[in-house]
Amino acid sequence: MEKRLKDYLAWMENLSTEGFSVQEKEELRREVLIQIQFFQHERLIHLIVTVTFAILTVMSVLGFVATTQIGLLVLTGMLLVLLIPYIRHYYILENGVQKLYQYYDSIAK
Repeated sequence: MEKRLKDYLAWMENLSTEGFSVQEKEELRREVLIQIQFFQHERLIHLIVTVTFAILTVMSVLGFVATTQIGLLVLTGMLLVLLIPYIRHYYILENGVQKLYQYYDSIAK
């Protein structure tokens, strides 16, 4: 999904709407809105997954502090290994969707 978002943003960056008719701009605006909806859905799913992993990580840390069982420390490490890439991916999705909002607004003007 990251590659798709970056490719789409690059395409939008290089697109010039000068010389577009009103109808062409409207079609482009609708197409960008559809893409925004796709990426918003992906962003929502990754937000849910990221928050879930963050909560599980905090719970395992608290469990380790309370019980000092080494298994919980291992679990915390495994959750962190997954949480960090999830945060990175969500960051990319969030910033990409924000950039798409800017492109959409520039087309709508």
